[in-house]
Amino acid sequence: MSPNAKISTLAALALATLLPLQAIGHGDVAPQPMNTDALPDVGEEWLTVNPYRAEEVGEEVWKKAIQIGDSGYNQNCARCHGLGAVSGGLAPDLRFLEAEEAGDEWFADRFIHGYTQDGTTKMPAFGEVLGQKAGWAIRTYIETRPEDGALDDHTARLTEIRNELKAGGGDIEKIKAELQEINAGVATASGAPVADSVAARAAASLTDQASEKHAAEILTVGLSAAE
Repeated sequence: MSPNAKISTLAALALATLLPLQAIGHGDVAPQPMNTDALPDVGEEWLTVNPYRAEEVGEEVWKKAIQIGDSGYNQNCARCHGLGAVSGGLAPDLRFLEAEEAGDEWFADRFIHGYTQDGTTKMPAFGEVLGQKAGWAIRTYIETRPEDGALDDHTARLTEIRNELKAGGGDIEKIKAELQEINAGVATASGAPVADSVAARAAASLTDQASEKHAAEILTVGLSAAE
């Protein structure tokens, strides 16, 4: 996405606060607890920068944060902000929050305090209920979402790989390396350097021949969602 096409944090979110959330406001929904025991502690005082980015904690913890954040997002955020963080247009599209301090500060403020418009709670305060680790895990998941159309150029090849995996007996390491290479070229809407795309997830699931069908299922679901 070109700089001119990308919505800046302040512009996008200022507009979002003016949009009538109406029926989808989820102030009446109780936050669902998240198990964040697998993530390193980050202290009591809220940070202003996401501590779970790969360059800060390493790839293994970063992936764990995405996994936990994915589950937490779908339980607590998807109803208003959309599956996969793709907004339907009434709530802010969180994918466009820059993966840097400005975006982190806005996210943390809303996560901690929630959002009220004209006396109506549009978003509950999650901070005290879910805690800082949960908030940054969700943030890590959101910022690794691919931008719209990021996989379009790879759809045909990913479909071929899916079919190869369904048939079984392929060169697992070669397929895994190709999926990782495809993911390396997938841009995120936030500007984060690495996307958590369907190609990355399929590659991560490929451990042996027995995992081929599972990886094929991941690609099937991901390709269907992208259509």
